Amino acid sequence: MNERIPVCEPFLTGREAEYVNEAVTTGWISGNGDYVRRFEEAFSEYCGCKHGIAVCNGTVAIHLALVSLGIGKGDEVIIPNFTMIATAFAVCYTGAVPVFADADKDTWNIDVSRIEEKITKKTKAIIPVHIFGNPCNMDAITEIAKKHSLFIIEDAAEAHGAEYKNKKAGSFSDIASFSFFANKNLTTGEGGMCVTSDDDYDKNCRYYKNVCFPVGGSRNYIHEDIGFNYRMSNIHAAIGLAQVEKADEYRRLRKEHNRLYKEYLKNCPGIVFQADEKDSLNVNWMNAIAVKKEEYGRTRDELMAYLKDNLIETRLLFVGMNRQPALRKYGCFCDEDYPVTDFLSQNGFYLPSGSGLTEEQIKYICDLITGYSR
Repeated sequence: MNERIPVCEPFLTGREAEYVNEAVTTGWISGNGDYVRRFEEAFSEYCGCKHGIAVCNGTVAIHLALVSLGIGKGDEVIIPNFTMIATAFAVCYTGAVPVFADADKDTWNIDVSRIEEKITKKTKAIIPVHIFGNPCNMDAITEIAKKHSLFIIEDAAEAHGAEYKNKKAGSFSDIASFSFFANKNLTTGEGGMCVTSDDDYDKNCRYYKNVCFPVGGSRNYIHEDIGFNYRMSNIHAAIGLAQVEKADEYRRLRKEHNRLYKEYLKNCPGIVFQADEKDSLNVNWMNAIAVKKEEYGRTRDELMAYLKDNLIETRLLFVGMNRQPALRKYGCFCDEDYPVTDFLSQNGFYLPSGSGLTEEQIKYICDLITGYSR
């Protein structure tokens, strides 16, 4: 196969062009257009939540959720050590301090058995991240949060349509955040959303995302609080609405691709996939694997280089929060050992995962991986 296979491309097979064209021709391109409202309503309903608040990206969605819950300087927030650094940065934006818990060795989500040991008098919230679309054990996390009177903010940036015990990701928390970056299962190019079923949290999010103009009131240009310009444009929302209309189809495609990868690599020694959380529906945002050199016969880096030589794009997994110079300089405690995160960071990578992949492409990739082992 003499063609480049990208690690992930947006999949735009619905009414995106039609909706965007309507937004442009009507002149409604700012955050006040009707597609923003329609996208918020459609996506929050899809998640099983009462409210959706569209914003300009997934990182600010986490920040907006934290601010709307009153989290700030002097507070601590527990997050996974194995996550995209945006989770930690959003906590830092508030002046609070992120505190890290290692990953579970099988599911790669936050290890719930390590959460309570991180709780102090300063702890105000837990941010479980549904890693690669694999929902966390929300029963256990909810029990811990209730016991210690903590907020839960789901970082569901990678988990559109994922389910835990038949409930959608985003519906288990006080406020949840999503990303619609170009490589996500549902995309707007750039964009994000908070979802919540609490009326007051919804009002807080809308207030702070729009430079603290009064929600539903007249604009007298008197601002009582420091706010943010986190609005999503009507053009981005038009793309998002078209994506939500096909959300179940895109979810099915990602799950089928993951099934094919596992089928074609089932007899390849030393290739480890993320285990699905019990009672969950993993939407497989990325098909991530870890390479055990002693079994596969080659290192992760050797395999990635070989795939690159054969026009297959891959990406490294996240580096642990404890190994981030920016967070150490910020004042986070980074001296603890996180062995599961280190293993994943040192041995893991993404295979091509876009919704538009074909079975022929997946088989070709798997044949290369299997043939390269020794």
